[in-house]
Amino acid sequence: MFFPHPVIEQLTPAQVEVWEKYFAGDRHERPRSVEEGIWRRTQEPANAEQSGWSKDAHGRRRVVHYNLRYGLNYVFPEPRLTLDNLYLMVSHLAPAGEIADYRCDLEMWLAEGRWRQLPQGGWQKGDLVLRLAEFDEHPQDLRAGRPSPDGFRSLEVVFTSDGHELHRTVRNLPWDVLAGGMRGKEQRGNPTIAPDLAGLLETGPFMVEVGCGTSIEAGIPPLHFLHEVYRVTRRRSNEFTRSHAFTLSPAADSLVREMVLGADLKAPDLVAMFRACFLAEPTYAHRALKALSDAGLLVGPVLTHNFDVLSARAGLPELFLRRYDQKIPPVTFDPRAKALLVIGLHADRRAVQARARERGMRVFYVDPEGLEENGVFKEYPIEGARDEDVIVRQGAIEALGRLCELAGITVPNAVSDDLLTR
Repeated sequence: MFFPHPVIEQLTPAQVEVWEKYFAGDRHERPRSVEEGIWRRTQEPANAEQSGWSKDAHGRRRVVHYNLRYGLNYVFPEPRLTLDNLYLMVSHLAPAGEIADYRCDLEMWLAEGRWRQLPQGGWQKGDLVLRLAEFDEHPQDLRAGRPSPDGFRSLEVVFTSDGHELHRTVRNLPWDVLAGGMRGKEQRGNPTIAPDLAGLLETGPFMVEVGCGTSIEAGIPPLHFLHEVYRVTRRRSNEFTRSHAFTLSPAADSLVREMVLGADLKAPDLVAMFRACFLAEPTYAHRALKALSDAGLLVGPVLTHNFDVLSARAGLPELFLRRYDQKIPPVTFDPRAKALLVIGLHADRRAVQARARERGMRVFYVDPEGLEENGVFKEYPIEGARDEDVIVRQGAIEALGRLCELAGITVPNAVSDDLLTR
Protein backbone atom coordinates (compact mmCIF):
# COMPACT_ATOMS: atom_id res chain seq x y z
CA MET A 1 0.00 0.00 0.00
CA PHE A 2 1.41 3.38 -0.98
CA PHE A 3 0.62 6.89 0.21
CA PRO A 4 -0.97 9.17 -0.74
CA HIS A 5 -3.58 6.51 -1.52
CA PRO A 6 -6.26 7.58 -4.05
CA VAL A 7 -9.84 7.81 -2.77
CA ILE A 8 -11.45 9.79 -5.64
CA GLU A 9 -9.28 9.99 -8.73
CA GLN A 10 -10.57 13.26 -10.17
CA LEU A 11 -12.44 16.05 -8.41
CA THR A 12 -14.58 18.66 -10.14
CA PRO A 13 -13.98 22.35 -9.41
CA ALA A 14 -17.14 22.35 -7.30
CA GLN A 15 -15.85 19.42 -5.22
CA VAL A 16 -12.54 21.22 -4.69
CA GLU A 17 -14.51 24.21 -3.37
CA VAL A 18 -16.45 21.93 -1.01
CA TRP A 19 -13.18 20.49 0.27
CA GLU A 20 -11.60 23.88 0.83
CA LYS A 21 -14.65 25.34 2.57
CA TYR A 22 -15.82 22.45 4.72
CA PHE A 23 -13.04 19.87 5.12
CA ALA A 24 -9.62 21.49 4.76
CA GLY A 25 -7.49 23.01 7.50
CA ASP A 26 -7.53 22.84 11.28
CA ARG A 27 -10.00 25.64 11.94
CA HIS A 28 -12.49 23.18 13.49
CA GLU A 29 -12.17 21.78 17.00
CA ARG A 30 -11.80 18.44 15.28
CA PRO A 31 -10.39 18.76 11.76
CA ARG A 32 -12.92 17.40 9.26
CA SER A 33 -10.09 16.03 7.12
CA VAL A 34 -9.53 13.42 9.84
CA GLU A 35 -11.67 10.32 10.27
CA GLU A 36 -11.26 8.62 13.61
CA GLY A 37 -12.92 5.77 15.46
CA ILE A 38 -12.47 3.91 18.72
CA TRP A 39 -13.97 0.68 20.00
CA ARG A 40 -13.17 -1.03 23.27
CA ARG A 41 -14.78 -4.38 23.94
CA THR A 42 -14.33 -6.00 27.32
CA GLN A 43 -15.58 -9.22 28.88
CA GLU A 44 -17.75 -8.32 31.86
CA PRO A 45 -20.90 -9.59 33.60
CA ALA A 46 -22.91 -6.64 32.26
CA ASN A 47 -22.30 -7.71 28.65
CA ALA A 48 -22.17 -11.47 29.14
CA GLU A 49 -24.42 -12.20 26.14
CA GLN A 50 -22.15 -10.37 23.71
CA SER A 51 -18.79 -11.09 25.37
CA GLY A 52 -19.22 -14.69 26.49
CA TRP A 53 -18.41 -13.81 30.08
CA SER A 54 -18.83 -16.47 32.74
CA LYS A 55 -17.51 -16.96 36.25
CA ASP A 56 -14.81 -19.25 34.92
CA ALA A 57 -13.83 -17.34 31.80
CA HIS A 58 -13.50 -13.59 31.74
CA GLY A 59 -11.04 -10.77 31.23
CA ARG A 60 -10.51 -10.72 27.48
CA ARG A 61 -10.33 -7.29 25.85
CA ARG A 62 -9.98 -5.89 22.35
CA VAL A 63 -9.30 -2.23 21.61
CA VAL A 64 -9.32 -0.76 18.10
CA HIS A 65 -8.30 2.81 17.29
CA TYR A 66 -7.99 4.22 13.80
CA ASN A 67 -7.04 7.71 12.65
CA LEU A 68 -7.12 8.43 8.90
CA ARG A 69 -5.98 11.76 7.46
CA TYR A 70 -7.13 12.90 4.04
CA GLY A 71 -6.05 15.64 1.67
CA LEU A 72 -6.01 16.88 -1.90
CA ASN A 73 -3.24 15.72 -4.19
CA TYR A 74 -2.26 17.79 -7.22
CA VAL A 75 0.30 15.47 -8.83
CA PHE A 76 -2.11 14.55 -11.60
CA PRO A 77 -3.62 17.07 -14.05
CA GLU A 78 -6.82 17.19 -11.99
CA PRO A 79 -6.82 17.23 -8.17
CA ARG A 80 -7.73 13.98 -6.45
CA LEU A 81 -8.85 13.12 -2.93
CA THR A 82 -6.30 10.94 -1.17
CA LEU A 83 -5.69 9.14 2.09
CA ASP A 84 -2.44 10.81 3.15
CA ASN A 85 -1.71 9.07 6.45
CA LEU A 86 -2.98 6.01 8.27
CA TYR A 87 -2.84 4.89 11.89
CA LEU A 88 -4.52 1.66 13.01
CA MET A 89 -3.97 0.07 16.42
CA VAL A 90 -5.41 -3.27 17.54
CA SER A 91 -4.73 -4.41 21.09
CA HIS A 92 -5.66 -7.79 22.57
CA LEU A 93 -5.66 -8.88 26.21
CA ALA A 94 -6.13 -12.66 26.42
CA PRO A 95 -4.77 -15.82 28.04
CA ALA A 96 -1.04 -16.15 27.40
CA GLY A 97 -1.49 -19.28 25.31
CA GLU A 98 -3.88 -17.52 22.93
CA ILE A 99 -1.47 -14.59 22.58
CA ALA A 100 1.42 -16.96 21.82
CA ASP A 101 -0.61 -18.72 19.13
CA TYR A 102 -1.66 -15.39 17.65
CA ARG A 103 1.95 -14.18 17.58
CA CYS A 104 2.91 -17.30 15.64
CA ASP A 105 0.08 -16.66 13.18
CA LEU A 106 1.23 -13.07 12.72
CA GLU A 107 4.78 -14.10 11.92
CA MET A 108 3.46 -16.62 9.39
CA TRP A 109 1.25 -13.95 7.74
CA LEU A 110 4.17 -11.51 7.59
CA ALA A 111 6.27 -14.10 5.80
CA GLU A 112 3.42 -15.00 3.46
CA GLY A 113 2.77 -11.32 2.71
CA ARG A 114 6.50 -10.72 2.05
CA TRP A 115 6.94 -7.96 4.58
CA ARG A 116 10.49 -6.71 5.05
CA GLN A 117 11.84 -6.72 8.60
CA LEU A 118 13.34 -3.36 9.58
CA PRO A 119 16.70 -3.03 11.38
CA GLN A 120 15.16 -0.70 13.96
CA GLY A 121 12.29 -3.10 14.61
CA GLY A 122 8.99 -3.73 12.89
CA TRP A 123 8.13 -4.66 9.33
CA GLN A 124 7.42 -2.70 6.16
CA LYS A 125 5.62 -3.34 2.90
CA GLY A 126 5.32 -0.47 0.46
CA ASP A 127 4.64 2.63 2.57
CA LEU A 128 2.92 0.66 5.34
CA VAL A 129 4.81 -0.08 8.56
CA LEU A 130 3.76 -2.63 11.18
CA ARG A 131 5.02 -2.78 14.75
CA LEU A 132 4.27 -5.35 17.45
CA ALA A 133 4.54 -5.01 21.20
CA GLU A 134 3.85 -7.77 23.74
CA PHE A 135 3.44 -7.18 27.47
CA ASP A 136 2.85 -9.05 30.70
CA GLU A 137 1.08 -5.87 31.80
CA HIS A 138 0.13 -3.31 29.17
CA PRO A 139 1.72 0.10 29.97
CA GLN A 140 -1.71 1.72 29.79
CA ASP A 141 -3.03 -0.75 32.38
CA LEU A 142 -0.09 0.11 34.64
CA ARG A 143 -0.80 3.81 34.05
CA ALA A 144 -4.45 3.31 35.08
CA GLY A 145 -3.74 0.96 38.00
CA ARG A 146 -5.76 -1.73 36.24
CA PRO A 147 -4.30 -5.21 36.86
CA SER A 148 -4.55 -7.87 34.18
CA PRO A 149 -6.09 -11.24 35.05
CA ASP A 150 -3.65 -13.94 36.13
CA GLY A 151 -2.14 -15.77 33.18
CA PHE A 152 -3.08 -13.08 30.64
CA ARG A 153 -0.81 -11.16 28.27
CA SER A 154 -1.30 -8.21 25.91
CA LEU A 155 -0.34 -7.99 22.25
CA GLU A 156 -0.55 -4.68 20.39
CA VAL A 157 -0.36 -4.38 16.60
CA VAL A 158 0.09 -0.91 15.08
CA PHE A 159 -0.04 -0.06 11.38
CA THR A 160 1.14 3.38 10.24
CA SER A 161 2.01 5.03 6.98
CA ASP A 162 5.78 5.39 6.79
CA GLY A 163 7.05 8.33 8.84
CA HIS A 164 3.64 9.12 10.37
CA GLU A 165 3.41 9.60 14.13
CA LEU A 166 0.41 10.54 16.25
CA HIS A 167 0.72 12.82 19.25
CA ARG A 168 0.73 10.90 22.53
CA THR A 169 -2.53 12.57 23.57
CA VAL A 170 -4.25 11.10 20.50
CA ARG A 171 -2.66 7.67 21.03
CA ASN A 172 -3.97 7.69 24.61
CA LEU A 173 -7.57 8.36 23.56
CA PRO A 174 -8.79 4.72 23.49
CA TRP A 175 -7.32 4.09 26.90
CA ASP A 176 -8.96 7.19 28.31
CA VAL A 177 -12.23 5.86 26.89
CA LEU A 178 -11.57 2.49 28.51
CA ALA A 179 -10.97 4.16 31.87
CA GLY A 180 -14.46 5.68 31.64
CA GLY A 181 -16.00 2.22 31.98
CA MET A 182 -18.99 0.76 30.22
CA ARG A 183 -21.82 3.02 29.16
CA GLY A 184 -24.74 2.70 31.50
CA LYS A 185 -28.05 1.41 30.24
CA GLU A 186 -30.99 3.72 30.92
CA GLN A 187 -34.56 2.82 31.73
CA ARG A 188 -36.96 4.09 29.11
CA GLY A 189 -39.96 6.04 30.37
CA ASN A 190 -43.41 6.27 28.79
CA PRO A 191 -43.06 8.90 26.06
CA THR A 192 -46.00 10.05 23.98
CA ILE A 193 -46.13 8.58 20.47
CA ALA A 194 -47.39 11.30 18.10
CA PRO A 195 -48.28 11.24 14.40
CA ASP A 196 -46.37 14.45 13.66
CA LEU A 197 -44.48 17.37 15.19
CA ALA A 198 -47.50 19.66 15.66
CA GLY A 199 -46.69 19.77 19.39
CA LEU A 200 -43.28 21.18 18.59
CA LEU A 201 -44.85 24.16 16.82
CA GLU A 202 -47.09 24.74 19.83
CA THR A 203 -44.14 24.61 22.23
CA GLY A 204 -42.15 27.40 20.59
CA PRO A 205 -38.75 27.91 19.00
CA PHE A 206 -36.54 24.84 19.16
CA MET A 207 -32.97 23.71 18.76
CA VAL A 208 -32.06 20.53 16.92
CA GLU A 209 -29.66 17.68 17.65
CA VAL A 210 -28.94 15.31 14.77
CA GLY A 211 -27.48 11.82 14.64
CA CYS A 212 -26.80 9.42 11.84
CA GLY A 213 -30.44 9.22 10.71
CA THR A 214 -30.07 12.28 8.48
CA SER A 215 -26.78 10.91 7.13
CA ILE A 216 -28.25 7.52 6.25
CA GLU A 217 -31.00 9.27 4.29
CA ALA A 218 -28.20 11.01 2.34
CA GLY A 219 -26.73 7.64 1.35
CA ILE A 220 -23.99 7.47 3.98
CA PRO A 221 -23.50 3.98 5.47
CA PRO A 222 -24.80 3.35 9.00
CA LEU A 223 -22.39 2.86 11.88
CA HIS A 224 -22.59 -0.91 11.67
CA PHE A 225 -20.72 -0.67 8.34
CA LEU A 226 -17.65 0.40 10.33
CA HIS A 227 -18.30 -2.40 12.83
CA GLU A 228 -17.94 -4.79 9.90
CA VAL A 229 -14.86 -3.08 8.44
CA TYR A 230 -12.99 -3.14 11.75
CA ARG A 231 -14.44 -6.50 12.83
CA VAL A 232 -15.89 -5.08 16.05
CA THR A 233 -18.41 -7.91 16.19
CA ARG A 234 -18.78 -11.23 14.40
CA ARG A 235 -21.37 -9.75 12.09
CA ARG A 236 -20.49 -10.61 8.52
CA SER A 237 -23.71 -9.85 6.63
CA ASN A 238 -26.71 -7.55 6.60
CA GLU A 239 -28.18 -8.81 9.86
CA PHE A 240 -29.57 -6.93 12.85
CA THR A 241 -26.68 -5.63 14.95
CA ARG A 242 -27.78 -5.32 18.53
CA SER A 243 -27.06 -8.84 19.79
CA HIS A 244 -23.97 -9.71 17.77
CA ALA A 245 -21.13 -11.27 19.74
CA PHE A 246 -18.02 -9.19 20.28
CA THR A 247 -14.77 -10.08 18.56
CA LEU A 248 -12.63 -10.80 21.62
CA SER A 249 -10.57 -13.92 20.96
CA PRO A 250 -7.39 -13.14 19.00
CA ALA A 251 -8.05 -16.20 16.83
CA ALA A 252 -11.44 -14.74 15.81
CA ASP A 253 -9.99 -11.35 14.85
CA SER A 254 -9.50 -11.23 11.08
CA LEU A 255 -8.72 -7.50 10.81
CA VAL A 256 -4.96 -7.75 11.29
CA ARG A 257 -4.73 -10.73 8.95
CA GLU A 258 -6.62 -8.79 6.26
CA MET A 259 -4.24 -5.85 6.63
CA VAL A 260 -1.09 -8.00 6.59
CA LEU A 261 -2.08 -10.17 3.63
CA GLY A 262 -3.93 -7.58 1.56
CA ALA A 263 -3.87 -3.96 2.72
CA ASP A 264 -4.58 -2.76 -0.84
CA LEU A 265 -7.66 -4.99 -0.95
CA LYS A 266 -8.79 -3.70 2.47
CA ALA A 267 -8.18 -0.03 1.62
CA PRO A 268 -11.50 0.56 -0.25
CA ASP A 269 -13.39 -0.48 2.89
CA LEU A 270 -11.22 1.70 5.11
CA VAL A 271 -11.92 4.85 3.09
CA ALA A 272 -15.53 4.09 2.10
CA MET A 273 -17.15 6.04 4.96
CA PHE A 274 -15.17 9.24 4.37
CA ARG A 275 -15.67 8.96 0.63
CA ALA A 276 -19.43 8.63 1.11
CA CYS A 277 -19.52 11.63 3.46
CA PHE A 278 -17.60 13.77 0.99
CA LEU A 279 -19.79 12.79 -1.97
CA ALA A 280 -23.12 13.09 -0.11
CA GLU A 281 -25.39 16.06 -0.74
CA PRO A 282 -27.73 17.76 1.76
CA THR A 283 -31.16 16.12 1.60
CA TYR A 284 -34.67 17.52 1.75
CA ALA A 285 -34.39 17.15 5.55
CA HIS A 286 -31.39 19.48 5.70
CA ARG A 287 -33.10 22.00 3.43
CA ALA A 288 -36.23 21.79 5.61
CA LEU A 289 -34.14 22.61 8.68
CA LYS A 290 -32.67 25.60 6.85
CA ALA A 291 -36.19 26.79 5.93
CA LEU A 292 -37.30 26.39 9.55
CA SER A 293 -34.25 28.37 10.66
CA ASP A 294 -34.95 31.14 8.15
CA ALA A 295 -38.51 31.32 9.53
CA GLY A 296 -37.23 31.73 13.10
CA LEU A 297 -38.68 28.43 14.34
CA LEU A 298 -35.30 26.71 14.55
CA VAL A 299 -32.80 28.70 16.61
CA GLY A 300 -29.13 28.31 17.45
CA PRO A 301 -26.64 26.04 15.71
CA VAL A 302 -27.38 22.47 14.65
CA LEU A 303 -25.96 20.22 17.37
CA THR A 304 -24.41 17.40 15.35
CA HIS A 305 -22.68 14.12 16.07
CA ASN A 306 -21.95 13.61 12.36
CA PHE A 307 -18.73 14.42 10.51
CA ASP A 308 -20.39 14.77 7.10
CA VAL A 309 -20.94 18.58 7.46
CA LEU A 310 -24.24 18.23 5.58
CA SER A 311 -26.02 20.73 7.84
CA ALA A 312 -23.27 23.28 7.21
CA ARG A 313 -23.45 22.60 3.48
CA ALA A 314 -27.18 23.36 3.66
CA GLY A 315 -26.29 26.79 5.06
CA LEU A 316 -26.74 26.14 8.79
CA PRO A 317 -24.25 26.79 11.59
CA GLU A 318 -23.03 23.57 13.23
CA LEU A 319 -21.72 22.70 16.68
CA PHE A 320 -19.84 19.40 16.51
CA LEU A 321 -20.41 17.30 19.62
CA ARG A 322 -18.87 13.88 19.03
CA ARG A 323 -15.95 13.13 21.32
CA TYR A 324 -13.98 9.95 21.78
CA ASP A 325 -13.66 10.27 25.54
CA GLN A 326 -17.48 9.86 25.72
CA LYS A 327 -17.86 13.29 27.27
CA ILE A 328 -20.35 15.59 25.53
CA PRO A 329 -19.08 19.16 25.74
CA PRO A 330 -21.19 21.86 27.38
CA VAL A 331 -23.80 23.28 25.07
CA THR A 332 -24.91 26.89 25.33
CA PHE A 333 -28.61 26.66 24.59
CA ASP A 334 -30.15 29.52 22.69
CA PRO A 335 -32.19 31.51 25.28
CA ARG A 336 -35.14 31.55 22.86
CA ALA A 337 -35.33 27.76 22.66
CA LYS A 338 -38.28 26.10 24.37
CA ALA A 339 -37.71 22.60 22.99
CA LEU A 340 -35.04 20.26 21.64
CA LEU A 341 -35.74 18.22 18.52
CA VAL A 342 -33.58 15.07 18.36
CA ILE A 343 -33.39 13.47 14.91
CA GLY A 344 -32.11 9.97 14.27
CA LEU A 345 -29.85 9.81 17.32
CA HIS A 346 -29.70 6.49 19.14
CA ALA A 347 -27.39 4.75 21.52
CA ASP A 348 -25.53 6.63 24.19
CA ARG A 349 -25.41 10.29 23.24
CA ARG A 350 -28.00 11.46 25.76
CA ALA A 351 -26.22 14.18 27.72
CA VAL A 352 -27.57 17.08 25.65
CA GLN A 353 -31.14 15.84 26.07
CA ALA A 354 -30.69 15.56 29.83
CA ARG A 355 -29.32 19.10 30.02
CA ALA A 356 -32.19 20.39 27.91
CA ARG A 357 -34.73 18.84 30.31
CA GLU A 358 -32.90 20.40 33.27
CA ARG A 359 -33.32 23.74 31.56
CA GLY A 360 -37.07 23.16 31.22
CA MET A 361 -37.03 22.40 27.49
CA ARG A 362 -39.34 19.76 26.09
CA VAL A 363 -37.69 16.96 24.11
CA PHE A 364 -39.09 15.65 20.81
CA TYR A 365 -37.66 12.70 18.90
CA VAL A 366 -37.92 11.85 15.22
CA ASP A 367 -36.92 8.24 14.74
CA PRO A 368 -38.56 5.15 13.23
CA GLU A 369 -37.44 3.26 16.37
CA GLY A 370 -36.19 0.45 14.25
CA LEU A 371 -34.73 -0.45 10.90
CA GLU A 372 -35.57 -2.70 8.02
CA GLU A 373 -33.08 -5.42 7.15
CA ASN A 374 -33.70 -8.15 4.61
CA GLY A 375 -37.28 -6.94 4.27
CA VAL A 376 -38.01 -7.32 7.98
CA PHE A 377 -38.54 -4.38 10.34
CA LYS A 378 -36.52 -4.83 13.54
CA GLU A 379 -37.44 -2.72 16.56
CA TYR A 380 -34.73 -0.51 18.03
CA PRO A 381 -36.38 1.61 20.74
CA ILE A 382 -34.92 4.94 21.88
CA GLU A 383 -33.55 4.02 25.27
CA GLY A 384 -33.27 7.50 26.75
CA ALA A 385 -36.84 8.73 26.11
CA ARG A 386 -38.71 9.97 29.20
CA ASP A 387 -42.35 10.27 30.25
CA GLU A 388 -42.68 13.90 29.18
CA ASP A 389 -41.01 13.36 25.79
CA VAL A 390 -42.67 12.96 22.38
CA ILE A 391 -41.63 10.48 19.69
CA VAL A 392 -42.64 10.70 16.03
CA ARG A 393 -41.87 7.34 14.43
CA GLN A 394 -40.78 8.58 11.03
CA GLY A 395 -37.63 9.33 9.09
CA ALA A 396 -36.25 12.87 9.01
CA ILE A 397 -37.41 13.68 5.48
CA GLU A 398 -41.00 12.62 6.16
CA ALA A 399 -41.30 14.23 9.61
CA LEU A 400 -39.63 17.53 8.69
CA GLY A 401 -41.57 17.76 5.45
CA ARG A 402 -44.82 17.45 7.39
CA LEU A 403 -43.59 19.98 9.98
CA CYS A 404 -42.94 22.53 7.24
CA GLU A 405 -46.42 21.90 5.83
CA LEU A 406 -47.97 22.49 9.27
CA ALA A 407 -45.95 25.71 9.62
CA GLY A 408 -46.84 26.91 6.13
CA ILE A 409 -43.19 26.94 5.07
CA THR A 410 -42.00 26.16 1.55
CA VAL A 411 -38.82 24.12 1.32
CA PRO A 412 -36.62 25.26 -1.59
CA ASN A 413 -35.35 22.84 -4.18
CA ALA A 414 -31.85 21.45 -3.94
CA VAL A 415 -29.02 23.85 -4.70
CA SER A 416 -25.77 22.38 -5.93
CA ASP A 417 -22.65 22.88 -3.85
CA ASP A 418 -20.96 24.99 -6.50
CA LEU A 419 -23.66 27.61 -5.86
CA LEU A 420 -23.63 27.16 -2.09
CA THR A 421 -19.90 27.89 -1.95
CA ARG A 422 -20.15 31.21 -3.79
